[in-house]
Amino acid sequence: MKQEPTMKQKHNTRRAFALSSLALAAFGLSSFATVSAAEQPIPKPDGKPADMTKPVQVFLIMGQSNAVGLGKLPSLEAAVKNKGKYSYLVDDTGAWMDRKDVRHVQMMSGKLMVNDWMNVKNRGGFVGLEYGIGHVVGNTIDAPVMILKSCIGNRSLGWDLLPPGSERFVEGDKVYAGYKDRPDSWPVDPAKGKATEPPPWLGKDGKPVQWWAGLQYDSDVADAKKVLAELATYYPDATKYEVAGIFFWQGEKDGGNPVHAAHYEQNLVNFIKSVRKDFNAPNAKFVLATMGEAVKDSGNKVMEGQLAVDGTSGKYPEFKGNVATVYTHDMAQGGGGNGHYGGNAEVYMDVGEAMGGAMVELLKNK
Repeated sequence: MKQEPTMKQKHNTRRAFALSSLALAAFGLSSFATVSAAEQPIPKPDGKPADMTKPVQVFLIMGQSNAVGLGKLPSLEAAVKNKGKYSYLVDDTGAWMDRKDVRHVQMMSGKLMVNDWMNVKNRGGFVGLEYGIGHVVGNTIDAPVMILKSCIGNRSLGWDLLPPGSERFVEGDKVYAGYKDRPDSWPVDPAKGKATEPPPWLGKDGKPVQWWAGLQYDSDVADAKKVLAELATYYPDATKYEVAGIFFWQGEKDGGNPVHAAHYEQNLVNFIKSVRKDFNAPNAKFVLATMGEAVKDSGNKVMEGQLAVDGTSGKYPEFKGNVATVYTHDMAQGGGGNGHYGGNAEVYMDVGEAMGGAMVELLKNK
């Protein structure tokens, strides 16, 4: 009689990822990844620095507040100490441990928030995707790794993060903004359609509002480019890099706007293409995660758009082997993105590990 797996085994299985020896050799990946985490959980880092003769492999994290990461440190401490989870984050004395081959850099609307080796202490009491991602990817890639986070909360893909090239459209009696338009919508002139020009957008002080469609996209991209332009400041002794992958966790704000939700899929397709173009990284792998509260086949338009771009089960042939969507409902532990999963750090860790595992799978297709 087959024995059902325990909850701990199920947790480890969510971390699992396996690469063929051929794929490992092709990307310069370590042999550790050939054993699934169901048999071998994520190990502690070996403490060694990276081989600096190789280009830094840069992985961007973009999105809104849950990409920023709002898990609470006490819940992570409890998971490590009381549940035996995420032991790779601490040394043998239980202290948070530096990872000397993975650099952690965080930007937020022009401000440098973190510039250090990967270590939980860097986030000042908060936990995000970067720890699960950084350790899974760092254990797999035999090269320097930078996890470069550039995002801020309360931003929608249909407005704040609207990518370049997005065009105006008419829905109902309104024109909705294209890239660099403002405001987000205005009354349509039936004779002009989407060519209807917007009226002046003034604040309560009578001055023009200094915001437009895509402003946050521009800011997040510019912040990341600034880091990469001064590479050695953020990864000591580094001289070259390549943007190997992009992680994206977002959707809550669009979900609260029926029009943005209805157009989420097209905006997401444009976003994937635009980010790759802006970083001159046409082959960069792209991994996104769904909102934890969203359930498949529920009519959630944001969820439908996120699933549609998945390279395995989605509908865009050009994303086969280079885009993956991670379904997070089973990891959310009953929480939701708008409530930041109750600050439960385990959600951020589990989603980060799963996204990192999905990235590793995509990296086989170099």
